[in-house]
Parts: sequence; structure tokens; C-alpha cells
Amino acid sequence: MKTRNAMYCLLFVLLTAVPVTGFAAEKRIFESPLAGNWYPAGPAELSTMINDNLVQVNEPELQNVTALIQPHAGYRYSGKVAAYGIKEIAGKAIRRVIIFGPSHSQPMNNCLSIPSETHIKTVLGEVELDREFIDKMMKYSFCKSIPEAHASEHSVDIQIPMLQIALKNFKVVPVVTGRLDEQTIQQIVAAITPLLDDKTLVIASSDFTHYGPSFDYEPFPLDFQTGERLSKLDHGAIEKIIAINENGFSEYVRKTGATICGQEPIRVLLSLLPEGSKGYLLKYDTSGRMTGNYANSVSYASIAFTGSWKPAQVQAGTADAKLPELKDSDKKSLLQIARKTAEYAVAGKTVPDPDELGINISSAMKQKMGVFVTLHKQGQLRGCIGEIPPRRPLYQAVSAQAVNSSLNDWRFSPVNTSELKDIDIEISALTPPVKVNSYKDIIVGRDGVVLSKNGRSAVFLPQVAPEQGWNLAEMLSNLAEKAGLDADAWKSGAEFQTFQAIVFGEKEKHK
Repeated sequence: MKTRNAMYCLLFVLLTAVPVTGFAAEKRIFESPLAGNWYPAGPAELSTMINDNLVQVNEPELQNVTALIQPHAGYRYSGKVAAYGIKEIAGKAIRRVIIFGPSHSQPMNNCLSIPSETHIKTVLGEVELDREFIDKMMKYSFCKSIPEAHASEHSVDIQIPMLQIALKNFKVVPVVTGRLDEQTIQQIVAAITPLLDDKTLVIASSDFTHYGPSFDYEPFPLDFQTGERLSKLDHGAIEKIIAINENGFSEYVRKTGATICGQEPIRVLLSLLPEGSKGYLLKYDTSGRMTGNYANSVSYASIAFTGSWKPAQVQAGTADAKLPELKDSDKKSLLQIARKTAEYAVAGKTVPDPDELGINISSAMKQKMGVFVTLHKQGQLRGCIGEIPPRRPLYQAVSAQAVNSSLNDWRFSPVNTSELKDIDIEISALTPPVKVNSYKDIIVGRDGVVLSKNGRSAVFLPQVAPEQGWNLAEMLSNLAEKAGLDADAWKSGAEFQTFQAIVFGEKEKHK
């Protein structure tokens, strides 16, 4: 009997989405409650504070800033640091600002909350929400509108007065971010990426380490070295961020327990940044240094990213893509990376960067490719997570997805160390997805397929149909059902993307 394991290898960069009714067109205003507490209540006093902070910053040095990480404490503490990021984008032709901020008080799991209002009002006036962008996002099941998440949250709208001073004629997308697993982050990235353009700025709102008994975090004692130790702790995270290493950043936070409140927005941003982006630390400071008292201190950083919102996207063209060359030695090295990475992750140890594993990284392994890492235990699926668009070097993608397949596949409990000897690893290195005009262009056994219709999507890797003995119609019917559609939904109104894969593993076949 043929196994059905492969058909359950999920694509977590695509999402089954449920369409919802759009919001009415009448004007609805969300009034920010922060004035008088987080910044001055008077518009003149607030404008003066922001402008005074901007004047103290040197002239901008960066071109094509597409994203920022900005602090969100009260302006008296974080305003001078935040001014460094704002100065870099002041006066630029930015028409949309997406702000991801953490939820400090409202429990939220694997979802985002975007308000249903049309405008947000601060003491400096009203800013329109980008309802067209928001309505597209609200089609996805991870997007919700939770009024309580916004009523009690400061991390998002504290960014807006500074933007009102720096920019003109912009719209905002305020997003309160819950706790997110890797699957949901990839879903968010897949949904947002096609909507970005060169007039979009993305902000991840986050303070860095919260040190002291008030924050229940004292990894080192309060003494004359506390400031230096805080800086070292924070810069360890900042180094991963500047390198645009989302997996490394997540591992660093897990290892150190660093109380970075906006770690979820930061993870989303790092995953969203397209290839060619570069990160720069603009300014770092702590409330302990400002007040001369580190007993309870919060750290702040302003970080900018340059590049262009032109990530690897689906291109129209032929379904017959050319597979890049991977030598047997490359495949062996990639499997070693996956194995060693999984061993570190499952043991609860800090996962080293692939370059630190003592494995030769060839030029072929550095090419940007999508990848799936699949785990089998005694012939049965034990975990499978991947990414389709090529956004990072293959060896880095293998390392990240080996961790995710071992620990973060929600269908299974995390792999434990006693299982590793019984698990074998399979890697599918992918060509970029290509949009095809018709399902008739799909060749069974050669093509992996992404089917999209009515906001729902699903994927099969190229090896799925041959393993199940399906012809084209059977494969597409099963794919439609996997997406939550009727079995014949593929026959009209559906869109298709195809990709090919180089599949290799520690065992040749899994029956």
C-alpha cells in the first residue's frame, strides 16, 4: 500500500484563508490614549519635543531605507533614540507605513490584530488607515480585529506622532502582534510580500532588554558593571538582527532569556526583508544610563534596513524551470547541516550558524533557493516545514527549516533526543515558483504545485503525486481539498504556480 505521508508535508509560507466582509466606508476614528502620559498632551509642546530631538541627530547617511526597528517607551526616555530612525526617513516619499507592535497586555496567539477604524487620531491630528491594504489582509485567518488589543496598547500608535512630523500624505497600517510560531510568520510574510512597494515603510516597534526586579529579569547583579553587561547582552541580539538572521535572533533570545518585548515584530520584519537588504544600528541607549540608576533599566535601539521591496516573487513564464546543479558533495554537506542543526535544537542547545559547524560551504550551497526539510521516523512522517520563494542562501534555509521541522511542526510533538537515531532527513531544494496560465501546463512528477483560489492556498511537492499514484486530475482534486475547497474547484477560477525540486535524503525512499 502506498504511503500518504508526502501529501501532508505542509507549506507554511502559504495560508488557507477565509474571506470576510469588508468594512463599511463611513469614517470611524480611533483616538490614541497616550497623550499626557507617554508624550506631552499639547500639540505645540509635543511638536517641539520631537523636532528638538531630530535637530540633535546628524544628517541622514542611508539611502533607500525600507524598514526600521524603533523603541516605544515614553518619549522622555526613548525619544532621542527613536529620532535617529525618523531622521533617516524624514521628507521621503513614503505613502504607507506598516507598524508591527507587540501586545503587552492582551493575550494573542498566532494572530495579528488590525483595527476596524478608518483613522487614528493623535494630538497632532488624524492619520488615515490604509483600508485597501488592510481589507486584503483581513481575508486571512491570522488577521483579526480585537478592540481590546488596541485600546490598551501603546507600542503601535506611539510611533505615529513622530511620523506625522516627518512625513506628509501617508497612510498607516497599525498591527498589534501576538505570540507567533514560525509557521504563522511565514504565512504573514507570504500574505504581505506581494502588497509591498517602494513607497512602503515597515516598522517593528520594540524596546530591548528590560533589566531588574520590576521586570523579573536579573541575569547579572546590580553593580558598577551592569551598564556594560546590558550593552553586551543587547548587542548580541542586535548583531543577529543586523545580519538579518531571524533564526539566530530567535535562538539568542531563547538562550539568554533576553526580555525584548517586541521580539515577535522583529522576527516578522527579519523574515519579510528581501534579499539584498542591509541592516545598520543607528543609536543605542538605556534608561539606566540616562537616569544614572540601573536598578530597573530598559534598553532602546534604532535600527535601519536599506534595500528594495522587490523580493523573489512569482514570475509569469514557462513551467519548465532549469534546476541548478548540486553535486553529491553539496548534498552530503547540506544533510550534515540539517542533521547537526537538528541535534543542537532538539538537545535545547544554542544552534550555531551553519558556517560554524565545520562543514565546507560551497558556492552552489550559497545560491538562494527555497527548501523543505522532511523528517521520517521508521517510514512515517515526523515533521516537514519549508519555504518556497528563494530569500536566503540554501545552506541557511536548510539549517532554519531543520530546526522548524524538528520543533515547530504543530501536527507533531517536538522531536526528542532519543528519537534522532530513528529519524532520517530528506531535503527538497526548490526552483523559484512560476505562475502558469493553466493547469494543463503542469506535468505530474516534475512539478510541485501551488493552487490558489478565493483566498485559499495549498501545495504539493513534486514527489507527492507519483508516491500516491495520482494522475493530474486526481492530484489537483486532492490539492483543492487540502486548500479547503471543493474537489473540482481547480477546474475554473484557480491560479497555479509550479516549481521543481532536487530531492535527496539520508535514505533514497520512504515507503
